[in-house]
Amino acid sequence: MALLAAAGLGAGTVNAIAGGGSLITFPALIAVGLPPVPANVTNSVAVSPGYVGSVVGSRADLPRERVRALVPVAVLGGFAGCVLLLATPQRAFEVVVPFLVLGAAAVLAFQDRLRRLVGHPKTMAPRRHATALYALVAAGGVYGGYFGAALGVMLVAGLALLLDEPLARINALKNVLSAVIGAATVVAFALFGPVDWVGVAVIAPATLLGGYAGSRLARRLPGAVLKAVIVTAGTVVGLVLLVRAFN
Repeated sequence: MALLAAAGLGAGTVNAIAGGGSLITFPALIAVGLPPVPANVTNSVAVSPGYVGSVVGSRADLPRERVRALVPVAVLGGFAGCVLLLATPQRAFEVVVPFLVLGAAAVLAFQDRLRRLVGHPKTMAPRRHATALYALVAAGGVYGGYFGAALGVMLVAGLALLLDEPLARINALKNVLSAVIGAATVVAFALFGPVDWVGVAVIAPATLLGGYAGSRLARRLPGAVLKAVIVTAGTVVGLVLLVRAFN
């Protein structure tokens, strides 16, 4: 219980600042004896309250005008990802996930150069911009419902490329989208997944506290520092997943 509580606190903090907290709680659940698939499902349910804490802590920076449009897309994507996890073998996606995470970190690291290639958000046609934004959030929802590790890194990387907003506001939007995707996984896995509810009961409150603390810390970090933290976290998460996938 002490191991799971400490893992939940760390995961909530990391998810609020950068993403990738599941790489703390998922191994902890494996360490206490859960098989991989129940550990993955339990982890998805357990870390979800941490996203709520992140939303509360970053609400001052939240771009509310975008939330109403993007939340339904994120929810549908999250449910689709849950169905994908429960209906298909996990091995294939485990191989793809590390490259997605590393790619997301690279997108955020080279954001300015990529904007020169794809166009600055202010110069994009409204329809093209809206389509790209909805597609990004839907893909993030599917990823979050299926696996979810480094979901925050992937969302921040894509949103920073498509939105002309300060990184603190993008991070706050990421927190909301992560929270609703997490809520979708809770509903789906509670009904149909092999959830270990004892593990959830220990981890969930700790992620809630960690999420609030991490979001408050993220608000105080300069944009360049926050970007460096997210890129570093995403690279580390991607490399860890890569080693795990081919080990």
